Amino acid sequence: MKNIISPVQSAAPSPTFLWRFKVTLFLIWGLTCCKVGWDSVMRMHVNLRDLFLYEAFLYYNPLLLVTMMVWLWGVNVWVFLQSNVSYPKIFDLDQNHLTHKEIWKCSTWMTIIVPTSMTAYLYLYSHGEVSLAASQPVLLYILVAVILIFPFDIFFLSSRYFFLRTLLRIAFPLQPITFPDFFVADILTSMAKVFSDLERSVCRMINRQVATIAWLEADSVCGSHSVAIPMVLVLPYLWRLLQCLRQYRDTKEKNCLFNALKYSTAFPVIFLSALKYHVLPEKWTTLYRPLWLLSSVINSLYSFYWDITRDWDLSGFSRIFKFNKPHVVSTMFYGRQWIYFWAIGSNFILRCSWTYKLSAHLRHNYLTVFTITLLEMLRRFQWVFFRVENEWNKIMTRSGVQLTEIPREEDKLLGSNDHDV
Repeated sequence: MKNIISPVQSAAPSPTFLWRFKVTLFLIWGLTCCKVGWDSVMRMHVNLRDLFLYEAFLYYNPLLLVTMMVWLWGVNVWVFLQSNVSYPKIFDLDQNHLTHKEIWKCSTWMTIIVPTSMTAYLYLYSHGEVSLAASQPVLLYILVAVILIFPFDIFFLSSRYFFLRTLLRIAFPLQPITFPDFFVADILTSMAKVFSDLERSVCRMINRQVATIAWLEADSVCGSHSVAIPMVLVLPYLWRLLQCLRQYRDTKEKNCLFNALKYSTAFPVIFLSALKYHVLPEKWTTLYRPLWLLSSVINSLYSFYWDITRDWDLSGFSRIFKFNKPHVVSTMFYGRQWIYFWAIGSNFILRCSWTYKLSAHLRHNYLTVFTITLLEMLRRFQWVFFRVENEWNKIMTRSGVQLTEIPREEDKLLGSNDHDV
């Protein structure tokens, strides 16, 4: 007897078909944006093309980097979910925390909206619609700000407010420092360039210098000579320094002071670099540039030492990548000796290159700085695994649980499908 399939059953597309359809649309959209953007750039006069790209890049670079960081954080959360590490317990989250799928959904929308706005900016600017082009980054920044502070129970309200409360605690460390406080603050130090570019972008928007080469004539207001640039670059390090001092006040542990000293070594790198625009060229070459190089070496080596000896638990991902179910990722990373060499070697190289992007006088090499910033995001992504595993091992040790045991009491929490945070 033949099987009879109802019209309702036959009309429902399979999940595989929907996934392929979405990926196809995404690829078509991406290729269209690339084609329109490239054609728009080619329309510009060759002498203005670099300035045109530099200005467009300044407005959209911060949000592109934030989007990249959200994608990577989703990967982190997915690994935590698969492993024997209780991510909600470490960060003191309830059962409604965001899943990796919800984080990836947010990053997907960011990946669509930000490049679309950038493509519209390039197209309108190159076709002479200057006022419409100028409105694109302004509207995008307003949209992001509104979504973050939107008071209604949509767009993951509790998650947004948890994040905003954490930022407020970071900026004003008046209460005892929790693990989420200094964890997020550490990530913000990797995004110092994002803060700097945001400041310059908002400055240009306020002074109505968007979509015009005229901003070069007002360089002291929003350009390389602005004293606001080093002040904003130093903010994440200042916040982390104050956190360490607050921790020392609460715990009297000397390690907090040594950690504070680590963050203070970023200050000379930032301010000595900014002096290039405020001193004579001869004085910069003979005095301040050598001092900047020396401070960069000290900051890089101190930060590298602290990562390896304090922040990390170099146990070869003994818990993070020991998944509850067999998986190719667990097979690749769990207990592999090359993890040690890769983690130490890549962290050393990227720590040394990191000071490059803290230096205000190198900001015009925007493609190089952007590449180094992306690499720093990957370094921080790697750092998260070691740092979270180290914290989980400390929790297990304090609770008297042997590290060879696998705690199961959090499995239900990790597997929750009802999420809003």
